[in-house]
Amino acid sequence: MEQVGCVVIGAGVVGLAVARALALRGRQVVVLEAASAIGTGSSSRNSEVIHAGIYYPQGSLKASLCVQGRELLYHYCATRNVGHSRCGKLIVATSDAQVAQLQGVIDNAAANGVPGLALLTREQARALEPQLQCVAAVHSPSTGIVDSHALMLALQGDLENAGGVVVLNTPLAHAECMQDAIILVAKDGTGLKAKTVVNAAGLQAQALARRFAGLSAHLVPRAYYAKGNYFTLAGRSPFKRLIYPLPEAAGLGVHLTIDLGGQARFGPDVQWVSSPECLAVDPARGDAFYAEVRKYWPALEDGALTPGYAGIRPKIQAPGEPARDFLIQGPARHGVAGLVNLFGVESPGLTSALAIGEYVCRLL
Repeated sequence: MEQVGCVVIGAGVVGLAVARALALRGRQVVVLEAASAIGTGSSSRNSEVIHAGIYYPQGSLKASLCVQGRELLYHYCATRNVGHSRCGKLIVATSDAQVAQLQGVIDNAAANGVPGLALLTREQARALEPQLQCVAAVHSPSTGIVDSHALMLALQGDLENAGGVVVLNTPLAHAECMQDAIILVAKDGTGLKAKTVVNAAGLQAQALARRFAGLSAHLVPRAYYAKGNYFTLAGRSPFKRLIYPLPEAAGLGVHLTIDLGGQARFGPDVQWVSSPECLAVDPARGDAFYAEVRKYWPALEDGALTPGYAGIRPKIQAPGEPARDFLIQGPARHGVAGLVNLFGVESPGLTSALAIGEYVCRLL
């Protein structure tokens, strides 16, 4: 049986960032990916937003890793020529009753170490975005967008330049946690013996962890799937910045984001589903999108939205429960030497990816 130093399971943006961080520290790293290409799961089905770190609870991993990861990501994109834009965003209050919440957003962001947020009047907001309807808004200048696929290719390139390798089409059947190593067996029967294993399988992380003999099942949280549907707008975006309503219980509301080509998309909404394979966008859900978007952009015309794509958030709380933090379990938590499990790495996972890589290295 072949022996390797480190195995990272999952070649999404977080798995690749973790693998890169390990390889740059001189580790022998193999990334195992069940699909036929990198980044085919949640990493390719999101808003591609570089989050500032505004909303997350103070002291949480989401807050600290997002703020750290944001600056690491901007620097990385600039030095590796990965397409990105620090375009900024506006968080809007569309009624008088919501205005008081905006100051709470600013206060929480400041506590998280997010600089530069400013409370704008209606007139100041419309001076930035003339088509915007709001009562007041918060401007976040450090929010941006990134070409997520180019980012993942760059991470893979760094990994391979450091001696690591990505192996595709290799779903795992099971694993056995031993005293001095972890035995991994792929579905084709291939076996690997690794000193270190990082489970970064995203939506499949819990199902995979339950196949690790020797890992206590009670430490693996139940998986819940919150689907987010996106609708696209014909033509160029009427806005230069991202436009967000105030946050909802399970997400950030039906917001407007733009890609690097100037194409606008709206979403995601929140639709709880039973399987991570439920990726079809129901055109009928667009009716609710029109109502939500017109709260801040009343000029949206009938028929202007078309079904785009959907992604699944890997939640570790049930519908109606408070949002939970990233759950990153190392040996100190579960007692298995050399194993790290990453559960519930939803947004801001893309922004936090480089910081998560550093965090996992510290755990090991």
